[in-house]
Amino acid sequence: MIKIAASILSADFTNMGDAVKQAQKGGANLIHFDVMDGHFVPNITFGNAMIAALKPQLTKPADVHLMITNPEEQAQKYIDSGANYLTFHIEATKKPEKLIQKIKKQGVKTGISIKPKTPLKTITPLLPNLDLVLIMSVEPGFGGQKFIPTSLEKIKTLRKTIDTKGYKTLISVDGGINAQTIHSVNQAGADIAVAGSAIFQTKNIPQAIKKLKEAAR
Repeated sequence: MIKIAASILSADFTNMGDAVKQAQKGGANLIHFDVMDGHFVPNITFGNAMIAALKPQLTKPADVHLMITNPEEQAQKYIDSGANYLTFHIEATKKPEKLIQKIKKQGVKTGISIKPKTPLKTITPLLPNLDLVLIMSVEPGFGGQKFIPTSLEKIKTLRKTIDTKGYKTLISVDGGINAQTIHSVNQAGADIAVAGSAIFQTKNIPQAIKKLKEAAR
């Protein structure tokens, strides 16, 4: 069964602690933090201080997605703040191998994310050393966007490559995940679905997560 990463980008920023508690109560498998710097993507969200503040309340892994320029300069802050998974964009660094090793050496699971228009071949050589690949199924930068259908072929292709080579890399998908899209994402071979609006912009967070898991089957 596909795992659910609850993206707090869509939560009520004035009541973040309770939102996280409700998501964990509802069965979220990870808590997803979208870090945006206003440079790599146009929006600005939150930084390592937010993650550090919420970390004591987490009973699930902190899944940190860096949508920032020069992630090698900032990665240590997020490792220190308590990230269990730390994912950076292949488009944001010229030396991904070096950053992968830096993160992994500190016992943090390491991921690389790719934008919708970035071909899979840019990350294929890195797969043996990756714990996770995050496929963006919307253009990164804002929540609430519609799922890009062509992302499904990218998921299927990556799933086939990982299985054929015998890698342990997980496939996570972020963007436009809701009760209408999660089944196709699951069928395509994703291990994790990142959902924000479909969870936090509802009246009942635990019920929304349950609905997503049921729809994925």
